[in-house]
Amino acid sequence: MDNLANLDSVRSSTETKLNTGKQKKDTGDQAFKKGDTKEALKAYYEALMYLVGIDKTGLQSLGLSQPLSSAEDATKDPKQKEKSEVDEIIEKIYANMSACHIKNQNWKRAAETADKALQKNENNYKAMFRKAKALGEQGFFEKASKILEDVKAKSPADAAAATAELARLKVIDDERERVHKQKLKGFLNKKKDDKPVE
Repeated sequence: MDNLANLDSVRSSTETKLNTGKQKKDTGDQAFKKGDTKEALKAYYEALMYLVGIDKTGLQSLGLSQPLSSAEDATKDPKQKEKSEVDEIIEKIYANMSACHIKNQNWKRAAETADKALQKNENNYKAMFRKAKALGEQGFFEKASKILEDVKAKSPADAAAATAELARLKVIDDERERVHKQKLKGFLNKKKDDKPVE
């Protein structure tokens, strides 16, 4: 009887955390749509506090996560983890947080949160795009270009946006390179002028 009571308690606690986490995510989504990234980020952080670490046993008892049979275990790609509804929600939250950080031009945090979404799903093309944009803005053009080329190859629906971002980053990179060469040229000319007259 104690085991049954414990299972009911875990189930109830898990369900409460899941529902609260979903509500907080929805609040964040609404705030983002209104342009209030500060409120959106706050709601997303709160949602994560409820969702991260939810007991997988509790999810199974709610029918939200199925245990793998030993035959499935043997054939499953070792890199692929069992993905639950909670994992999908957390992935979306991190991808949305990345969008908020991009709006705020907080490029480092945008890349970090996009990475966390990609840890849940390496084929989240929105997160890939956001990570590339954030890396490009930080001056990591080669890394950004590689990710954008990957998006173009894997997601035809996102190819146009990836191509446009690649073109935008190339313009920025070319301008930075031009400024760098100009400074170097000025530095070298200054060195020639500094030579003593004989």
